[in-house]
Amino acid sequence: MEDLVFKRKIGWKVKSRDAVEKFSRGYLDFIGKCKTERQTVKFSEEILRRNGFLDVMDYDGSLPAKVYMKYQGKALIAMRLSDKLTSGMNLVAAHIDSPRIDLKPHPIVEDEGMALAKTHYYGGIKKYQWFNIPLSIVGVIVKEDGSSIEVNIGENEGDPVFVISDLLPHLDRKDAKVSEKFEAEKMNLVLGSIPVDEREKEAVKLNVLKILNEMYGVKEEDLVSADLTLVPSFQPREAGLDRSFVAAYGQDDRVCAYTALMALVDAKGGKNMGVIHFDREEIGSEGNTGAKSRFYMMFFREILKRQGFDDVEYYLDRALQKTCVISADVNAAVNPSYKDVHDLANAAKAGYGIVLTKYTGARGKAGASEARAELVARVRAVLNKKGVLWQVGTLGKVDVGGGGTVAKFLAEKGAEVIDLGPGLIGMHSPYELVSKVDLFESYEAYKALLEEM
Repeated sequence: MEDLVFKRKIGWKVKSRDAVEKFSRGYLDFIGKCKTERQTVKFSEEILRRNGFLDVMDYDGSLPAKVYMKYQGKALIAMRLSDKLTSGMNLVAAHIDSPRIDLKPHPIVEDEGMALAKTHYYGGIKKYQWFNIPLSIVGVIVKEDGSSIEVNIGENEGDPVFVISDLLPHLDRKDAKVSEKFEAEKMNLVLGSIPVDEREKEAVKLNVLKILNEMYGVKEEDLVSADLTLVPSFQPREAGLDRSFVAAYGQDDRVCAYTALMALVDAKGGKNMGVIHFDREEIGSEGNTGAKSRFYMMFFREILKRQGFDDVEYYLDRALQKTCVISADVNAAVNPSYKDVHDLANAAKAGYGIVLTKYTGARGKAGASEARAELVARVRAVLNKKGVLWQVGTLGKVDVGGGGTVAKFLAEKGAEVIDLGPGLIGMHSPYELVSKVDLFESYEAYKALLEEM
């Protein structure tokens, strides 16, 4: 009779602690170095190159093959080809952007003897979480001649850090909603307070520009053509007395990007398999590097052309009809202090394995890509066969939670799609938690599904 009941298993009781810890060490290195999309693409490309992957433009159509393409420095797709693309594909798609604070195009101002940087937040954040924490400035500045300069201030030992400073409680007596108290236009970054000379106007701002010029050879106008981001400067750490969690910024969704990439590198078997790293998911998958864009379809067309197919549009449709995509995105693990927002029978728990999310969306499943029952059955059959721990999850109670992933954009192309990823505690905060065993099970799940679907 006990076999009739579906029971979740605690990962720490059934998984090898050594295997979990070994995988976590590699992940800690990755998540500490990859706080932006550009850093993630660069890191991923290095791993692919070390494992024999070639740029798709160097592919001669022969089989087997390992090929990849990066796009605009902010998105990437990689595949291991064992057959013609028309036989279909097993894909794992994750996004590599995370909620953050960006500098405005004309950022530096001076006010009351201080140089400040004006900001604009990116993605869904609780603004108050970004006040009074150490921040780094990371990104690129592109000069008028087209040369690109990497900026990284705050990540290395000895670097200064930056702070968006809040109002002290002694002067903050006014009662207000959190959404009203923490105003986006007041999220100004403190850059400095030393004037460059005795002039009265903007001498502090000028000193900041002088320092930037000495460091990077740039002037104020160059900041207009820059992608500069504020990220938490603290590094990933093991968390808890038992060290069972990884605490880090940007785990939504780079935890899935890393586990998927390593699964692709390590997978065995004879199927066409691949991984996509999308940008822009946190703002609706917009732009030419998001899941609404055409860059990954261009990649597939290039492969078909090089494999000898003339009518690539027709054969691409055929390939996508035989394709299964794992939309690799995180779910919300139950925080015991706030469990009232969850339907606990359908909520993820930390340490119980990867989370199968049949549908996302909100308000009557609006915006959802719901996996067919047949696909869910195939997925759980593979996971059970391979001994991967899994659980089901929804993103909060009906009419309380909800969210979206890249799933629906891939489903629109004709592929079968389902969401799977680890649960996070504190998702979209500057310091999220993931269970190490859930991290490892995500890798195991993606590897199994690439090989077996």
